[in-house]
Amino acid sequence: MGENITTVIKSIRDIMRQDAGVDGDAQRISQMVWMIFLKVFDDKEDEWEITIPNYKSPIRKDLRWRTWAADDEGMTGEELADFINNTLFTTLKELKVTRKEDPQGWIVRSIFEDSYNYMKSGTLIRQVINKINLINFNNQKERHLFQ
Repeated sequence: MGENITTVIKSIRDIMRQDAGVDGDAQRISQMVWMIFLKVFDDKEDEWEITIPNYKSPIRKDLRWRTWAADDEGMTGEELADFINNTLFTTLKELKVTRKEDPQGWIVRSIFEDSYNYMKSGTLIRQVINKINLINFNNQKERHLFQ
Protein backbone atom coordinates (compact mmCIF):
# COMPACT_ATOMS: atom_id res chain seq x y z
CA MET A 1 0.00 0.00 0.00
CA GLY A 2 1.51 3.32 -1.08
CA GLU A 3 1.48 6.46 0.99
CA ASN A 4 -1.04 9.22 0.38
CA ILE A 5 -0.04 10.97 -2.85
CA THR A 6 -0.61 14.47 -1.46
CA THR A 7 1.63 13.81 1.54
CA VAL A 8 4.36 12.40 -0.69
CA ILE A 9 4.22 15.35 -3.12
CA LYS A 10 4.44 17.83 -0.23
CA SER A 11 7.47 16.05 1.20
CA ILE A 12 9.11 15.98 -2.26
CA ARG A 13 8.53 19.74 -2.54
CA ASP A 14 10.16 20.24 0.85
CA ILE A 15 13.21 18.19 -0.19
CA MET A 16 13.53 20.13 -3.46
CA ARG A 17 13.44 23.45 -1.60
CA GLN A 18 16.78 22.45 -0.06
CA ASP A 19 18.42 22.01 -3.48
CA ALA A 20 20.40 24.96 -4.86
CA GLY A 21 19.51 24.08 -8.46
CA VAL A 22 15.73 24.23 -8.13
CA ASP A 23 14.31 27.74 -8.22
CA GLY A 24 10.56 28.02 -7.76
CA ASP A 25 7.43 25.96 -8.35
CA ALA A 26 7.79 25.70 -12.13
CA GLN A 27 11.15 23.96 -11.82
CA ARG A 28 9.91 21.77 -8.95
CA ILE A 29 6.95 20.65 -11.05
CA SER A 30 9.12 20.03 -14.11
CA GLN A 31 11.56 18.03 -11.98
CA MET A 32 8.76 15.94 -10.48
CA VAL A 33 7.19 15.27 -13.89
CA TRP A 34 10.12 13.42 -15.45
CA MET A 35 10.86 11.52 -12.24
CA ILE A 36 7.28 10.43 -11.64
CA PHE A 37 6.91 9.65 -15.35
CA LEU A 38 9.79 7.15 -15.17
CA LYS A 39 8.28 5.45 -12.11
CA VAL A 40 4.80 5.25 -13.69
CA PHE A 41 6.31 4.03 -16.99
CA ASP A 42 8.21 1.32 -15.13
CA ASP A 43 5.04 0.23 -13.34
CA LYS A 44 3.23 0.11 -16.71
CA GLU A 45 6.05 -1.95 -18.20
CA ASP A 46 5.39 -4.60 -15.56
CA GLU A 47 1.90 -4.85 -17.03
CA TRP A 48 3.02 -4.67 -20.68
CA GLU A 49 5.54 -7.46 -20.15
CA ILE A 50 2.58 -9.68 -19.28
CA THR A 51 -0.05 -8.38 -21.72
CA ILE A 52 1.96 -7.52 -24.87
CA PRO A 53 3.56 -10.52 -26.58
CA ASN A 54 7.33 -10.09 -26.96
CA TYR A 55 7.23 -6.64 -25.33
CA LYS A 56 10.67 -5.02 -25.36
CA SER A 57 11.35 -1.90 -23.34
CA PRO A 58 12.51 1.14 -25.34
CA ILE A 59 14.63 2.04 -22.31
CA ARG A 60 18.00 0.34 -21.96
CA LYS A 61 18.11 -2.02 -18.96
CA ASP A 62 20.56 0.13 -16.94
CA LEU A 63 18.32 3.20 -17.45
CA ARG A 64 15.07 1.61 -16.30
CA TRP A 65 13.70 2.89 -12.98
CA ARG A 66 13.77 -0.61 -11.50
CA THR A 67 17.52 -0.83 -12.16
CA TRP A 68 18.84 2.48 -10.83
CA ALA A 69 16.10 4.00 -8.67
CA ALA A 70 13.97 1.29 -7.06
CA ASP A 71 16.53 0.30 -4.42
CA ASP A 72 16.32 2.80 -1.53
CA GLU A 73 19.97 2.10 -0.76
CA GLY A 74 21.02 2.48 -4.40
CA MET A 75 23.14 5.07 -6.15
CA THR A 76 23.29 8.48 -4.46
CA GLY A 77 25.40 11.63 -4.18
CA GLU A 78 27.67 12.71 -7.01
CA GLU A 79 27.44 9.30 -8.66
CA LEU A 80 23.65 9.61 -8.98
CA ALA A 81 23.72 13.23 -10.21
CA ASP A 82 26.38 12.32 -12.80
CA PHE A 83 24.38 9.27 -13.97
CA ILE A 84 21.18 11.33 -14.40
CA ASN A 85 22.85 14.25 -16.19
CA ASN A 86 25.36 12.40 -18.36
CA THR A 87 23.78 9.02 -19.04
CA LEU A 88 20.03 8.94 -18.37
CA PHE A 89 19.13 12.30 -19.94
CA THR A 90 21.55 12.17 -22.85
CA THR A 91 20.37 8.68 -23.84
CA LEU A 92 16.61 9.18 -23.42
CA LYS A 93 16.60 12.55 -25.21
CA GLU A 94 18.15 10.85 -28.24
CA LEU A 95 16.17 7.61 -28.47
CA LYS A 96 15.98 6.59 -32.14
CA VAL A 97 12.27 5.80 -32.32
CA THR A 98 9.22 6.63 -34.39
CA ARG A 99 5.71 7.13 -33.10
CA LYS A 100 4.33 4.39 -35.32
CA GLU A 101 6.95 1.68 -34.75
CA ASP A 102 7.61 2.28 -31.04
CA PRO A 103 4.86 4.37 -29.41
CA GLN A 104 6.22 3.75 -25.90
CA GLY A 105 9.73 4.81 -26.88
CA TRP A 106 8.35 7.86 -28.67
CA ILE A 107 6.56 8.94 -25.46
CA VAL A 108 9.76 8.50 -23.43
CA ARG A 109 11.80 10.58 -25.88
CA SER A 110 9.05 13.24 -26.04
CA ILE A 111 9.06 13.63 -22.25
CA PHE A 112 12.85 13.90 -22.06
CA GLU A 113 13.32 16.18 -25.08
CA ASP A 114 11.79 19.05 -23.11
CA SER A 115 12.92 18.05 -19.61
CA TYR A 116 15.90 19.06 -17.56
CA ASN A 117 17.38 17.86 -14.29
CA TYR A 118 17.43 20.99 -12.15
CA MET A 119 18.55 19.29 -8.95
CA LYS A 120 22.25 19.55 -8.14
CA SER A 121 22.48 17.38 -5.02
CA GLY A 122 22.51 13.66 -5.73
CA THR A 123 21.77 13.06 -2.06
CA LEU A 124 18.56 15.12 -2.28
CA ILE A 125 17.69 13.44 -5.60
CA ARG A 126 17.94 10.06 -3.82
CA GLN A 127 15.58 11.35 -1.09
CA VAL A 128 13.06 12.42 -3.76
CA ILE A 129 13.36 9.07 -5.56
CA ASN A 130 12.74 7.20 -2.31
CA LYS A 131 9.58 9.29 -1.73
CA ILE A 132 8.36 8.56 -5.27
CA ASN A 133 8.90 4.86 -4.60
CA LEU A 134 6.34 5.12 -1.77
CA ILE A 135 3.57 5.84 -4.29
CA ASN A 136 1.77 2.78 -5.58
CA PHE A 137 0.82 3.69 -9.15
CA ASN A 138 -0.94 0.36 -9.58
CA ASN A 139 -3.46 1.47 -6.94
CA GLN A 140 -6.55 2.53 -8.94
CA LYS A 141 -7.37 5.47 -6.67
CA GLU A 142 -3.85 6.92 -6.88
CA ARG A 143 -3.44 6.16 -10.57
CA HIS A 144 -6.66 8.06 -11.30
CA LEU A 145 -5.02 11.26 -10.01
CA PHE A 146 -2.52 11.07 -12.90
CA GLN A 147 -4.95 10.32 -15.72
